[in-house]
Amino acid sequence: MSINILKYESDVWRTADLLIGAGIKQSDFPKYMMPYFALLMVESRLIREANRLAEEIGKESIEDFVEEFQLAGLGYNDYIIRKGKSLKDICKNDKAFDSDFHLYLKSFDPETKYLLGVDKGTEDEKFLDISGISGQLKKKRILFETVQAWSEIDLTPFNNSEITTLEEHIKRKWADISAETAGEQYTPDDIISLISDLIASKIEDNGKFLTIYDPTCGGGNLLFGVEDKIKEKFKRPTKTFGEDWSDSLYALAKIESRFRADSEIKYGNTLTNISFIEKRFDIVVANPPYGVDWKGYQKDIQNDTTERFVALPSISDGQFLFTQHILYQLANDGFSVVVHNGSTLFSGDAGSGESTIRKHFFDNDWVEGIVQMPTDEFFNTGIYTYLWIFNKNKPVERKDKVILINASELYEGLKKSKGKKRKQMNLDNRTEIVKAFTDFKENEFCKVFDKWHFYYNRQSILLTNVDINGKFIEMPVKETKEGEKVEAKSIKLDPVKITITDETGTVTFTDFEITEFDKTKYPSLDAKFNEEIKPNIAAIDYKEQNAKLFTKKAIYWYDEDKETIIEEANGKKTELGCGKIIIKATFKKATKTKEACVTISVEITKDMEKDYEIIPYSPIENENQQTIVNFMTKYVTKPFKYVDNVVGVEINFNKVFYIPEKLREVYTIDADLEALENDLTNLEKELAL
Repeated sequence: MSINILKYESDVWRTADLLIGAGIKQSDFPKYMMPYFALLMVESRLIREANRLAEEIGKESIEDFVEEFQLAGLGYNDYIIRKGKSLKDICKNDKAFDSDFHLYLKSFDPETKYLLGVDKGTEDEKFLDISGISGQLKKKRILFETVQAWSEIDLTPFNNSEITTLEEHIKRKWADISAETAGEQYTPDDIISLISDLIASKIEDNGKFLTIYDPTCGGGNLLFGVEDKIKEKFKRPTKTFGEDWSDSLYALAKIESRFRADSEIKYGNTLTNISFIEKRFDIVVANPPYGVDWKGYQKDIQNDTTERFVALPSISDGQFLFTQHILYQLANDGFSVVVHNGSTLFSGDAGSGESTIRKHFFDNDWVEGIVQMPTDEFFNTGIYTYLWIFNKNKPVERKDKVILINASELYEGLKKSKGKKRKQMNLDNRTEIVKAFTDFKENEFCKVFDKWHFYYNRQSILLTNVDINGKFIEMPVKETKEGEKVEAKSIKLDPVKITITDETGTVTFTDFEITEFDKTKYPSLDAKFNEEIKPNIAAIDYKEQNAKLFTKKAIYWYDEDKETIIEEANGKKTELGCGKIIIKATFKKATKTKEACVTISVEITKDMEKDYEIIPYSPIENENQQTIVNFMTKYVTKPFKYVDNVVGVEINFNKVFYIPEKLREVYTIDADLEALENDLTNLEKELAL
């Protein structure tokens, strides 16, 4: 690739000087610049192809030449192809410019006019809206100067790949100044090269047709960049497929696609309008938006009938929706590399959408590797990013295995930052990563695991709390109708009085069935219940307050020091064990035989709480169950019951590649302390002088 094309980056940005002079906000520059950059892309390619065709067949018969050109399906403009006039030619005559420029735009083929937004009505869909933008610049009296500035940029010497590179450098700056969503990252060239190299390590130069797909293609830099780099190494014919929902970026990718041998770009939301539902692709690459919510199309996702989504991630981050879609459309022998942030590795507990999705990927053995990239690799974020490497046709020796590659330190610093991008991976860095992935062996920055290493049990248990003597309150045993003996859920008490004592005094309850109420204060007994009785009863804290329950036979209260319930009967105190005292108020509606009433009931239950333990996982069921039992025996001392066990999956790079800080030897610390003491002594002597 020639590096000369990047010199035009500054020329492109010089066109913005006119916008500044016209009082246009910097954040609006992309809206005003993008249509003309697209126009320049189209014109340069049409001129390039016309020159190539002229050398091939000549232009003796202009009609034959035009017919041959149109058959190529690259688009058409009568000014450029038939008349041989470019934007630069039109700008030579400022007097006739307005009419010539209008006719020039009208001379494009219908699809190009549609993408550029030529003469679109107010209700029509606009992708780039060049007519509308030109009208606004004409009102500001800078249309001619703007088009003239753009016309001085000659891209005809450069091929598709080179123009794509310039396009992405410009789009990156547009993203920076227009404050686009942080999750929508433009993929830098060095990462595109790494992704391409990883793909190249898996494909053969066998001449077979290769399909490449990007469901979030944006302007196409990742999709077309990967295609170009594969074509540099292999002679395989390729076809690219892409889809995007950004109007302007779709238009740029669509324009680009027409100048490629075989490419199909669709407009729409990949998650709700699947353009290629019937296809399965050999290669899928993607850098989907992350940290972006999907509330706007939540119902569509929930009602999806394609069975792409085994689970749904958090509504605040839809990147795992795209990944599920990718694997749905990846061929059974396909290979995919997807860029994610760190949240997809570990967010969500076992049973959550994210963990269930990860488990689905691992259960199917699709994950072959994950690469941690350096920070400051992207143009508008400094966070760590990760390459998920999916392979639906792993070699036998890699079945049920995953390699983690910590490439966070494999980079070189940029001499000049590009937005937040301060680092890049050079050829040596990329070669080292690809070699590690190809070798699939452990070294100082790689570790290979059985996939089960990332699974874990989230074993829920119901703990029974005990007092300081390890005792809990025992429930009576009752017999069911079937004759089965079961433990009662509670001990029901028949209270005659409840006293609550705190620093404000003592409150006494003696009425446990209430039917009367102050009609001047409440319209009904139900109102009294909701406004007074229910909140008062709910506010009782038997542990924090000195609450005593009196029955005809005994008094009950909770001893906070011993964490036990005391029963006092006939002057004798008995420690029943740890438990809960539950006081409830219930409103009962009137019936035919009984008026409405409020009842206050008291019962004692075991003090139980739900908890869970995270326990290593084994794919062999008996071993896994024994692991759980052994863990619980070792670490859980309270009585408990097993509830449910959910298996989760998470990947934690920090834990895997953690290097503990080496502690200093005691003698060196002692020496430093002694030196400090000597310094202090000398300082005191100096101050005394």
